[in-house]
Amino acid sequence: MHYRTFGRLGWQVSEMGYGMWGMAGWTGSDDDQSMEALHRAVELGCNFFDTAFAYGEGHSERLLGDLVRAHPDQRLFTASKIPPKNRKWPSLPDSALDEVFPADYIREYTHRSLENLGLDRLDLMQFHVWEDSWAADERWQRACDDLKREGVVGGWGVSVNRWEPDNVLATLRTGQIDAVQVIYNIFDQAPEDHLFPLAEELNVAIIARVPFDEGSLTGTLTKESRWPEGDWRNTYFVPENLNATVDRVEALRPLVPPGMSLPEMALRFILANPTVSTIIPGMRKPRHVEGNIAASDGQALPPELIQQLRAHRWDRKRTRWSQ
Repeated sequence: MHYRTFGRLGWQVSEMGYGMWGMAGWTGSDDDQSMEALHRAVELGCNFFDTAFAYGEGHSERLLGDLVRAHPDQRLFTASKIPPKNRKWPSLPDSALDEVFPADYIREYTHRSLENLGLDRLDLMQFHVWEDSWAADERWQRACDDLKREGVVGGWGVSVNRWEPDNVLATLRTGQIDAVQVIYNIFDQAPEDHLFPLAEELNVAIIARVPFDEGSLTGTLTKESRWPEGDWRNTYFVPENLNATVDRVEALRPLVPPGMSLPEMALRFILANPTVSTIIPGMRKPRHVEGNIAASDGQALPPELIQQLRAHRWDRKRTRWSQ
């Protein structure tokens, strides 16, 4: 495992982190298997774990707390997220801060996450949605400062809405935010335009989420793919999205180098960008952990392949199904 500096917070984090949504928000999750995968990740050098209160109403947070207590001699970085008070994902441009993140609510849910984790401190607490129009509002800023000063939060982050990487730029300029979690992968390259340069300027960490485009870049989806009732993917991969996505994935297959898988190529594309502090693929099985972490070996994709992959950029706009 290779490590990178986590922005101005200075942490040395594994460049392959761990996204924990799938352990509580997707069908087919099994706690015993999840814990086996988490322990395997620690064994292989992973030390950054991202969860959220919304992942099973604290269930994923409780799993992470168990993991931390099981490895008292290892420095594991914990990151969670405060859900929007109105429970709307994503937030809307006309959303009022009082409806989504009032100051007392920020404090309440920080402590609820800590209670779920069974810890007295979170390394990184993040806002699970965001609108840049809230940037100058001092109420959320004071709440963040207070919790940091009290020692219960080490740093603050924003998880930006899907396909809205610029919807945080003014907020970063306030100096209050230490990390941004953003969708970044072979298809979603837009963060490179404005977000990454500003993050570099301000020394803000970048957490790359959805590296496999919700699973499409694993190469396992077909136009006939369906999931059990209640699985979030059914509402995201509607025919309009699924069909177009599968076509774009098929166009990538000829570029996969011999001896490399499509998901490995997808991870190595992200690792080629030094602005990224860590990637957080969802991993529910030990074999997923082993396969993904194997990409953190310092072996870069050829520059000519990177250029070919840039031609597969897919700029998308928020729709009724994009959530």
